[in-house]
Amino acid sequence: MTPEHDLYELLGVSRDADADTIKKAYRRLARQLHPDVNPDPETQERFKEVSRAYEVLSDPQKRAAYDRGGDVFGAAGGFGAGFSFTDIMDAFFGGQAGAQGRGPRPRVHRGQDALIRMEVSLSEAAFGVSRELKVDTAVVCTTCNGEGTAPGTHPVPCETCRGSGEVAHVQRSFLGEIRTLRPCSACRGYGTLIPDPCRECSGDGRVRARRSITVKIPAGVDTGTRVQLAGQGEVGAGGGPAGDLYVEVHVAPHDVFTREGTTLHCTVTVPMTAAALGTTLTLPTLEADTESGAGTGVETSFELDVRPGTQSGSEHTFRGRGVPGLRGGRGDLVVTVVVETPTRLDPRQEELLRELAAIRGEEKPDGRLGPGRSSGSVFGRIRDAFNGPPNRHG
Repeated sequence: MTPEHDLYELLGVSRDADADTIKKAYRRLARQLHPDVNPDPETQERFKEVSRAYEVLSDPQKRAAYDRGGDVFGAAGGFGAGFSFTDIMDAFFGGQAGAQGRGPRPRVHRGQDALIRMEVSLSEAAFGVSRELKVDTAVVCTTCNGEGTAPGTHPVPCETCRGSGEVAHVQRSFLGEIRTLRPCSACRGYGTLIPDPCRECSGDGRVRARRSITVKIPAGVDTGTRVQLAGQGEVGAGGGPAGDLYVEVHVAPHDVFTREGTTLHCTVTVPMTAAALGTTLTLPTLEADTESGAGTGVETSFELDVRPGTQSGSEHTFRGRGVPGLRGGRGDLVVTVVVETPTRLDPRQEELLRELAAIRGEEKPDGRLGPGRSSGSVFGRIRDAFNGPPNRHG
């Protein structure tokens, strides 16, 4: 490099650029110009120039001398004089390859999280439940208390790396000697060796065991909800802290109720005569499924008033009798009435119905068309077949 070359221009930065900007610019250029990427001679020469520019501008004293017009290269003039190869390795490995003094790897690590799935009934999901679960996870080895060594023994320093967990490797290149640190193969980077491993855990510091834990499922959970139990997961290697245990809830189908969020739905079927004349029905609430019965403070049954002339598909909403929310409040219960038309009539029943039809002038109905749903019209039934069932919330 001749003195005419401007070091700032070589790195593509302004003269007032800070150290971080200069370092980023050098890393970018080093990736592009490194001989392993571009082996042609011109690129190698450019790489040397960029590296020398960074050698000066990354050193506050040399940079100040250069800004004053001094000779920062001196008589040595050779590339690499006082230059750390760490910055070159930073460009490719993010500052890890040439790092010094990282020290030995720890044997103790946090354990992994664990996941189990648990099925609950709809009432248990709605009102909460406590369950005793059997889980099979890694626990601390009681023989060695997590140290991984046989009783009465302890880890010893590795003679190969002298306890540092790293060994130096020196390579020669056109850049000079390159010194890098690599994990010690003798101790696998731990810095210590276990000459007499624990026979129970084979030196891992943990064993698998089955244990019982109590899981409290909060009220209002739904399928897919995960309950976190901190510190109840897998114990880490070397007796490290345990991870978390997640219990994923699956809500089993109910014989009577279906759920949409916090809203419960059920269907009650009444005879045609009851729908026409009206009646009162006693129906169970979801609390009827709980062991405590009325212990929740809400009735286990309620009365449904079917008014005279109730049509099939009509809905009745009961406020606050649905599923409790995880953040408070409670949803509604929606009861849909289905009117059942008899399919088999004895002669007397048929006679009475014909007499009723004559009285009401319905012996030969022609159907009624309109914008609403027509239950007796042929065209209405065809239209419903194409449109599908009505939206229960629409």
